Amino acid sequence: MPPPEKIVGIIGKTNVGKSTLFAALTLAPVQIANHPFTTIKPNVGVGYVKKRCVHVELGLKECNPRTGMCVDGYRFIPVKIMDVAGLIPGASEGRGLGNKFMDDLRQADVLIHVVDASGSTAPDGTPASPGTYDPVEEARLIQEEVDKWFTSVILRLWENKISRYLYSVRDPIELLSQALSGLSISKQKVVETINKLNLPVKLLKWSREDVVRFAKTLRRLSKPIIIAANKMDLPHAEENIERLKAEFGEDMVIPISALAELILRKAAAAGLIRYIPGEGSYEVVAPEKLTAQQKKALDLVRRKVLEKYGSTGVQTLLNRAIFDVLELIVVYPVEDHRRYTDHSGRVLPDAYLVPKGTTAIELAYMIHTDLGKTFLYAINAKTGERIGEDYVLKDNDVIKIVAAAAHR
Repeated sequence: MPPPEKIVGIIGKTNVGKSTLFAALTLAPVQIANHPFTTIKPNVGVGYVKKRCVHVELGLKECNPRTGMCVDGYRFIPVKIMDVAGLIPGASEGRGLGNKFMDDLRQADVLIHVVDASGSTAPDGTPASPGTYDPVEEARLIQEEVDKWFTSVILRLWENKISRYLYSVRDPIELLSQALSGLSISKQKVVETINKLNLPVKLLKWSREDVVRFAKTLRRLSKPIIIAANKMDLPHAEENIERLKAEFGEDMVIPISALAELILRKAAAAGLIRYIPGEGSYEVVAPEKLTAQQKKALDLVRRKVLEKYGSTGVQTLLNRAIFDVLELIVVYPVEDHRRYTDHSGRVLPDAYLVPKGTTAIELAYMIHTDLGKTFLYAINAKTGERIGEDYVLKDNDVIKIVAAAAHR
């Protein structure tokens, strides 16, 4: 059983390129149109983070992924992507498509906030001339809506479910964690938030203001937001991207062109070009099949995006969300630590995304509950070293778990 899958939620106001980004990341068939509220149900698909595969480091010719793929020495590891319908100011009070879509965010572990960096989308999602609207204000307003929704949910839980049991419960932190589990929030994040704010462990002492502070900080820790500054190749985008970075942080704003990435991935899927996501170039492999319109589109992507920015930014965006914001690492469990294979002889068949700080025994439980229960020790396949249950896994570790049943 692999580790719990991480869910990346795509949010933003209508018509800023959310569905285009979702389609580029997943190549799933979604409705893409230049008008508000195209997405009326959340789309869910699979995207892939990109990382140099450990088989290159080990000097192996190839690997055999059971999920994802390995291309030119890069491992593409699947993650779930959810595109939520567009938000507008006031959504937390039910405006637009309202609370239903705010509630879809409950499942997400990290949020990608798509912003029109060119300022060519009105607050209601209608198109406008570049430079007409302020993407920094757009980002502030939408993130405020997420915070308002999150705070309202926690206040409601506090008033209706938590506060009435605080006098009788032995472990108030456990009570709070259980009440928030429906928001896909771990007890670890609850404790981290309480410690960060220096709030009393005795929840009976909390004021309403304490609960609001707790809610806002918990949202930032449990559902962090990274900004996708879309339409980076349009007028006014460059200066707006710098303003976004100044407001929200250099590492939390990634310039992208979702449309350019979608064009490249569709052309690659059709066998017209060879393109590895995240790269700064592509190779035409079937020039005779390209129409004049396709040639023009690909040439525009090359000149206006790839040559100027080095990539479309889309793969960088997803990698940043998973590896930097969520702080996940990649670990390869194997059954034969000398050949790096599973019982069927597949080389490095699995690549697990696990949180930094995960231990060997926690990995054993992720693979199978019985392995965790009967854990004896593990083997670091790179060094041949025997390691104990408290060994903290490192990025790109290759690990064999030895359990009692297998030992006999």
